[in-house]
Amino acid sequence: MKKYILFITSCLVSLGAIAQDNDPKPITTATPFLLISSDARSGGMGEIGVSTSSDAYSLFHNPAKIAFNKNALSIGFNYVPWLRNLTDDIFAGNLSIVNRYSETASWGVDFKYFSLGSIEFTDDLGQPNGTKNPSEFALSGYYAMKLSEKFSMSVGLKYINSNLDIDDSNMTAINSFAVDVSGFYQSDVESYGDFEGRYRLGFNIANIGPKVEYTPGAENFIPTIAKLGGGFDFIFDEYNTLGVNLEFRKLLVPSSGPESSRGWFEGMFTSLGDRDFSEELQETNWSLGAEYLYNEAFAVRAGYFHESEVKGNRQYFTMGAGFKARAFAIDLSYLMNTSDVNNPLENTLRFSLGIDIGEIFEDY
Repeated sequence: MKKYILFITSCLVSLGAIAQDNDPKPITTATPFLLISSDARSGGMGEIGVSTSSDAYSLFHNPAKIAFNKNALSIGFNYVPWLRNLTDDIFAGNLSIVNRYSETASWGVDFKYFSLGSIEFTDDLGQPNGTKNPSEFALSGYYAMKLSEKFSMSVGLKYINSNLDIDDSNMTAINSFAVDVSGFYQSDVESYGDFEGRYRLGFNIANIGPKVEYTPGAENFIPTIAKLGGGFDFIFDEYNTLGVNLEFRKLLVPSSGPESSRGWFEGMFTSLGDRDFSEELQETNWSLGAEYLYNEAFAVRAGYFHESEVKGNRQYFTMGAGFKARAFAIDLSYLMNTSDVNNPLENTLRFSLGIDIGEIFEDY
């Protein structure tokens, strides 16, 4: 019964209508799984990733970073238990492959999967009536190119499938597409007296695509999102580096009113001014994160994520660690909730496995 309630709740979150009154409320969209950050490196730094150094998980945060990837080939695998306090078979995960095949260009492929577990059904007499395994996935491909020695851009195309059908419903599977556009700037290492440093800037506009329908005639926006961030690496010596990063995110989805009935492309732009300035700020969440790296083999991370109380109220601290030996890297992260709103990742350990092989480029 719990699984059935969880499933229905997830559907309502996906299908919820955008607020139609003047009170600030969270923005809801279809296919919210596209916003799940599953890698443990980012998870240890408050979900930051748009301006950190490149790795296999860059395809979710900022694909333009892969033009600066250190290795010729990076492979990443992530697994995240979801709602572990209530059930044990809902999870998110993804597999990413990054190939930097030249000094100036890279390509990447990412497969994201979200399973809502096994839902057991019964008839009116309480007898078993089969099971279903609703799930969602996105398959994405990216190309990134350096436009100068310090700046790169990327474009990506993703196929989205969401199959949340249950017995005796008129819900249909979603098959759609979206585009990502991103940019990344990485400075040279410069001397600052007692230490050296490097700064990075990045942006990513992800999930740009048409509205979708779970039920005929009821269109929903997908979660188009803009990310903007910057970071600085304090390079104390050849063994010790401390990176600090700040990131802002905003859904480019209309809040309410007549704008919510507009087309997806027009709605993306009108979302920037469909409410007064104070509420636009409320719709922008932010993260602050730090990563200490020793000898490129051991990392300790911490971060904080903040969202307005009237726009979802997700607020939490994170911590994490990373270990690298030869070509293999393992990252772990843990979330500590500070909000009254339950977080699906409470009491959950996120896990990532990375493999870096091939030629090492000289950007670093």
